[in-house]
Amino acid sequence: MDLEKLKDMLEGVKKGAVEVNEALESLKTLPFEDIGHATIDHHRHLRLGFPEVILGDGKSEEDIVSIVQRMVEKSENVLITRVEHKKALKIKKAFPQAKYYPKPRAVTMINQQIRQEGKGTILVISAGTSDIPVAEEAVLTAEMMGNCVDRLYDVGVAGIHRLVSQRDRLLRASVLVVVAGMEGALPSVVGGFVARPIVAVPTSIGYGANFGGVTALLGMLNSCAPGVAVVNIDNGFGAGYIAGLINRV
Repeated sequence: MDLEKLKDMLEGVKKGAVEVNEALESLKTLPFEDIGHATIDHHRHLRLGFPEVILGDGKSEEDIVSIVQRMVEKSENVLITRVEHKKALKIKKAFPQAKYYPKPRAVTMINQQIRQEGKGTILVISAGTSDIPVAEEAVLTAEMMGNCVDRLYDVGVAGIHRLVSQRDRLLRASVLVVVAGMEGALPSVVGGFVARPIVAVPTSIGYGANFGGVTALLGMLNSCAPGVAVVNIDNGFGAGYIAGLINRV
């Protein structure tokens, strides 16, 4: 339940259009609901402005479907991350309105209109095409939070002229999410162009000494450019979420 829906219900009680018992029935599962294998935080949208997100990794199709069913009954928008194609097919069979995004491996269900919360544009940048799945997870998350999102892909430091040619787009963005693997240098370079918050995302893309993204992570943490904050390896969701919160201010 989001803030506007709660306000409408309370206004209905005040005007006599909604029975008190009906309102109590709607509120009785707040702030959470225990369904045995999961405890669903229905109160999260009221506290944080975004419903609970389901992590698909480690959950069976049946468990995901049962969680989604309870969220749909509450008219909550649904975002499921890290969903394999096989799981996604079973989820779509249970919920035909679900939409699967194969690159970020995510499923969404829009059960109520997404209100525009962002004050400006979030620009998501990827160093290479191999980083795009993580970048797309950030894009989808930010869009689900009600933000306008722009993409700028495959502009890594191996061909820095590609980034420089898009300088105007960098300067127009309110927040930037910069996704890079290998040595993770791109956020520092972008930080030299803009006076905006940068959320850096290291990816596990790279050869042996990349150490599954650790090299990119350490490079970003050691950035000499001010204004760069770093999330965990391959955490496009976390980057999109943080960028969305910043863009609301």
